[in-house]
Parts: sequence; structure tokens; C-alpha cells
Amino acid sequence: MGNWSVNLETEQYVENRELILKDSIEAILDTKPGYFVNLAVSENHGNPDDYLVPALQQHFGDQIQIRFIDQCGCGGYVYRVTRNS
Repeated sequence: MGNWSVNLETEQYVENRELILKDSIEAILDTKPGYFVNLAVSENHGNPDDYLVPALQQHFGDQIQIRFIDQCGCGGYVYRVTRNS
């Protein structure tokens, strides 16, 4: 896919941090190199800088760039992950 977004704030993700990690990795893999996916992540697991960002960096290394976009009024977080290769 080109640029797109994935909603990781639904009820199934609120209860399952591992599912957030799994589906974030799959979303990045589904994104064509040179494009990005916005990951909208539930606030229930705390700040994604503490668990999601390190896990993605460890999994993908320099194949991706991660940028914090915004924290929604509902408390969720939005990250833009650009796939380099």
C-alpha cells in the first residue's frame, strides 16, 4: 500500500498490547517502501515511546523512520512510520 492509516484503538487492542505490536509490524510490512502508515494507538498501555517504538526499531532497524504526530483528544497516540526499504 501507499500512504495509509491503521486504527489500533479499538476494543481488541485496548486489552492486548501484543496484538498492537503484531498488527503494527504487519501494517509496516504492507506499506510500500517510500510510503508511510499512520498508527493510531490506544492510550491504555501507556506512552508508545516506552514499548511500541523500541519494539519497531528493534524489528526493523534502519528500514523505517518513526515520527510522533499527535496525541488525540481521546488520549490515543498517532505515529507515522515511513518505510525506507
